[in-house]
Amino acid sequence: MPDPITRSAIEATATKIASYIRRTPVMEVTLSKIARPVALKLELFQHTGSFKARGAFSTVLGRDIPNAGIAAASGGNHGAAAAYAAYMAGVPAHIFVPAIASPAKVAKIKSYGAVIAQDGATYYDALEKCNRFIAETGALSVHAYDAEPTLLGQGTLAKEIQEQLPDIDTLLVAVGGGGLIGGIAGWYRGDVRIVGVEPDTCNALHASLAKGERVTVTPSGIAADSLGASFAGELMFPLAQKYIERVALVMDEEIRMAQRWLWDHARIVTEPGGATAFAALLSGAYRPHKDERVCVVLCGSNTDPLTFSKVMIT
Repeated sequence: MPDPITRSAIEATATKIASYIRRTPVMEVTLSKIARPVALKLELFQHTGSFKARGAFSTVLGRDIPNAGIAAASGGNHGAAAAYAAYMAGVPAHIFVPAIASPAKVAKIKSYGAVIAQDGATYYDALEKCNRFIAETGALSVHAYDAEPTLLGQGTLAKEIQEQLPDIDTLLVAVGGGGLIGGIAGWYRGDVRIVGVEPDTCNALHASLAKGERVTVTPSGIAADSLGASFAGELMFPLAQKYIERVALVMDEEIRMAQRWLWDHARIVTEPGGATAFAALLSGAYRPHKDERVCVVLCGSNTDPLTFSKVMIT
């Protein structure tokens, strides 16, 4: 079966969504243990606070939307992005979230006028209810990570990084279901080193690459609402096997340390999933060579002041 996540398809998607997406900035930071400055791709400044808007607009734009509108299952960030895309398109949105979704993310989804169903313990409980709703109503599915338009939309982030940072050697990317890193791998296709980063309690891609096939895990921990996939996406997995060098694992405390470092040194507020890739550098789970030019994707900022302040004082 031909690989649909190609550079030409990503380029076409970038053109389609360009007027709806922010071109997010890049900044450099210096870490004492790393010789060269590290580039941070600040995708947490994207509409709705995460990269997910790219895949959502890729799915919604140019489609005939049924009267029932769109439907999505999400731990939070994807739901906000899908709701925002539906709001901009002037169509109804029905978002299914699990009990673990953070109140800040649920509030953001509601702010775009979506109808929310919050029930079930995990993302996959929400996905089951979402799929049932789609079957009953004909609503358009906006999948969080395992659909061609989603991966193509997320791949536009890699196109943007290459334009801004043509000299990078390595890109560190947090992984949940794999839509972001799959789209990125589909763009670079081995031209740069791509390293995934997962919490050790949400390690679906790491476990799957180790076994050579997609396996099921039980996600938990502080980043589970955004990175808590029980298995890697079917579409992205062949791309991961071909183009992702490895997946580094970090612990919850290392993610908290990364959140604190980013605030203390750059005044950047991240959610746990958004700081996970940076945690690999800070903790030493990924150690670049002396002259290696590294870029880290900071992919999400959807937290609330009270939750974030607790991270700062622990």
